[in-house]
Parts: sequence; structure tokens; C-alpha cells
Amino acid sequence: MFGTKPVQRFRLVSGRSSTLGTVMAELAAIHGNRRLVTEPATGRELTYRQAAELVASWSAGIAQRISPGDRVVVAVPNGYDQFLMCLAVSRAGGLPVPVNAQMRASEIDHVEADSEAALRIRSVGDLAGLAEAIDAVAASPGDVGALFYTSGTTGSPKGAVLTHRALVGQLGVGAALPKVPIRESVAALPVAHIMGFITLLGMAMAGIPVVSFERFRAAEVLDAIEQRRSSLFVGVPAMYRMLLEAGAAERDLSSVRVWVSGADVMPPELARTFQGFGSMATLPLVGSVGGALFVEGYGMVEVGGGVAVKMLVPGVPTRGDALGFRLPGYHFRVVNQAGQGVRHGEVGELLLRGPGVLRGYWNAPEATAAVLDDDGWLHTGDLVRRGPAGTVIFQGRSKQVIKSGGYSVYPVEVAAALEQHPDVLEAAAVGMVDDKLGEVPVAAVRIRPGARVRPDQLVAFAADRLAHYKAPRQVMVVDDLPRTGTEKVQADRVRELFG
Repeated sequence: MFGTKPVQRFRLVSGRSSTLGTVMAELAAIHGNRRLVTEPATGRELTYRQAAELVASWSAGIAQRISPGDRVVVAVPNGYDQFLMCLAVSRAGGLPVPVNAQMRASEIDHVEADSEAALRIRSVGDLAGLAEAIDAVAASPGDVGALFYTSGTTGSPKGAVLTHRALVGQLGVGAALPKVPIRESVAALPVAHIMGFITLLGMAMAGIPVVSFERFRAAEVLDAIEQRRSSLFVGVPAMYRMLLEAGAAERDLSSVRVWVSGADVMPPELARTFQGFGSMATLPLVGSVGGALFVEGYGMVEVGGGVAVKMLVPGVPTRGDALGFRLPGYHFRVVNQAGQGVRHGEVGELLLRGPGVLRGYWNAPEATAAVLDDDGWLHTGDLVRRGPAGTVIFQGRSKQVIKSGGYSVYPVEVAAALEQHPDVLEAAAVGMVDDKLGEVPVAAVRIRPGARVRPDQLVAFAADRLAHYKAPRQVMVVDDLPRTGTEKVQADRVRELFG
């Protein structure tokens, strides 16, 4: 089916006793000279053994400059080296604090000051040849492993304090996924974001080679999948939209067995479209058969990755807006503003508890108390509706709910209605202050090249599909939507577009 190239599955290392500082050496002992990563931008390939040697060498240089427990800001350019550098910091006894090197200098300065970092690493060249390899500093899975800073879309970024268990120990749950043959994965995510970091760590632990891009460019990703016959892609919904706009439908993507999405809500129709581009198997004399599996994860930096997984299986009906099944060890509650459980069909805030929940925010006790109660329940700020059979159905972020004339309007619902229009590529809805109603929904949209649909026509289109209080009062056509490093739309900046 795949020629002579090795096929891997989501199994090999549980990670339950591993730490960030030991995991690469442990993997090298298992996989040795097997390929770990390919970087198309430079043509570099690394084996597990070569990666472990880099981690050991860099950790020796770092250990000369820090004391155990010191925070180290890892501000090297996005890419696999940033991931390995974080492991090296941990091996040296420090706490890695990865940041996107494309952040403004003032933003990186904030992270460095807030984390009270002892060292900032700007380039892997800073550590080359500084010392001979040393033994990894001992650590336990329950010890703090790293600080990951929030995106800062509301207020200043906060450092989520995560344990080794949260980052490494949870990746063994991949064994619960179907044993789909995977020969190679493709990813182009920011390593400083929890999804990007966990993707690279998870692929390494599963024994799946990764084609790692420093930046996401849709055409380059499509080229890689088509030419290399890669079988897994990991991205965020905005990336899938960009792949579609870049001509995914005209490419041969039948080698893809699994598509993975996270970090934002994936439109069900978009997921089904990509399912059709991939295939379940390739048979002699027959060719591609069936559609690919589409896996959507739900999680956040405060839990070190994902807590729920939804799998769209070809031919099996699935409620597209449900979060999916909980991963082992996690528990969910849905409560109203008084902290009481809601009934079936009602909307409330999702609370969760489990092994990956953050210890707190670094040096921010008030912020910690606002999201983490005494019983260990994390208040996610996500609004969900209790569905059948224990499912929870995503409705939106509590801070983004539009309160219009006493009604609650969920931006995701407004955006979904606008995206039904054949000329609309993407929509983002927000609330604007209104003297009479408090707030009213408005929306910014991207439309197809050459489309001539007018904003007033889109307002009318949405009004035909939504209750009056949900329909956007104004629609603005934009070339692009303001985004974070993971291509997630920034609601606050969308609101600024309307003055």
C-alpha cells in the first residue's frame, strides 16, 4: 500500500514516567537512526539519535548559565530547533518559556520580565560548542515543566504553569485512537503555541516522522502532501480554509489518511470536504478507497493540550458542533452563573478537571483564582449546551457572547449563517455597543475573488436564516481578518474595524 517506506501508528511510548528533559533520549534509545523530522526550507533531516545529541549538547551550554528552576525564554526562530531547545532547557534543569520570535520586542520583554527569566536564547548558535554533554537534571512527572504564555488577546499574556505530566504524560492517550497507518505527517504551526509544541512532541512519541514548516504557506503544504504522499496533516481551521482557497480540490491528496484540527471551531462542512480529499486506503488495481478520518481536538494552553477528541468517520453521521469524547482522566461539568449544573438543552460554562490542568498562572494569584477553584475545576470560559448521551455542544466564549435586548447571541452562529452564502469564504461576528439594545451583532467577512456581493445583500441573506435579534446589523467586507499566531481570528481587533 505504501511501497517500501515504514508505516507507523499512534502507539509506542506512553510518556507516563517521562519528562521534557528525558523524553528525546528515551526515544533515541528506541528509534535510533530512524528519521524524526524533515525541514523543507533547509533540506535538513534529523534522526532521533541526532536530535538527542543536539538536546544534550545544548543543555550543557544552558546549564553553565542557569540554576535549576530558572526560567529560560526560548526566542529562537520558529521551527524544530525551537522545540528541541525547549527540551534542552528542561534537560539542564530550567523551565522553558517559548515565545514566538516574530512578536514585538516589547511583547517578548514582557514575557521575560513577567517570568523573571535568567536567560533569553535568541539563536541556537548562542550555545554551540560551549560544553560537553552532561546528565539530565532529575525531575519527576509531577514537577513543573514549562511556562506557556497565553496569546494575550484580552489583556497582557499570562504564563500557564504546566507540569511534565501535563505536557508529556497525556500523549499516551493517542493509543486510544484507531490504528490508522501513518507514514509521515505535515505540520506548520508555531512551536511557542501549545498546539504546535504538543503536535511535534506527540509525533515524536508516536514514532511518526514530521515534515516541519517554519511558516504556513498553503501552496507549499499542498506540494509536500501531494509530492511526498504524506498521510497526516495537522492544522487549525483557518489553515484548512487557506488550503481550499489555494486549490486543494485540484490536488491529489488521496494519500492523507487522517486530517487533524484544533485551536478553534472547525466548520463541519469544511471537515467533510477534506475527508473527501483523503482516503481510507489504497488498494492494488483499485486505487483510493473511502474517505479520510477527520480528528478535531478541543483543548487550551491551560490543560497542556487537548481534553476531548471528536472523530468524523466516513459514512458515520456525527453532530458537527459537539466537542467529542473526553480523554482518559478528564471530567466535565456544565454550570450556570450560580455554579449550579444545567439541564439537558441549556447553556452553561464548561468546567473541567484532570491531570493536565495548570498549576496556576505564574505570579498571578488573582488570575489563577478566577479560573481555578479549590477543588481543581478549571473554569474554561467556554459556553456549551448539554446534549444527548453526555455530549456537550460548543456555543462560544463567554466573553464574546453578544447581549442584545436581553437575548444572548453566539458569534459562531452568526458567522456560520453568513458562511452559507456561496461568495463568503469566512466570517467573524462581534457585538457593537447600541444605545437601545445594549449590543447588536455585526460581522466582517472575506469574500471570493471576483465576487460582487454587496454588504447589504449579506445582511439580508443572514436575516433570512437567523432570528431577528441574531441577524447582523452591519456587514463589512475585508481583505483579511486580524489573526493570532495560530491564525485564530482576534475578536477585539475585528470590533475595532467598526470604529
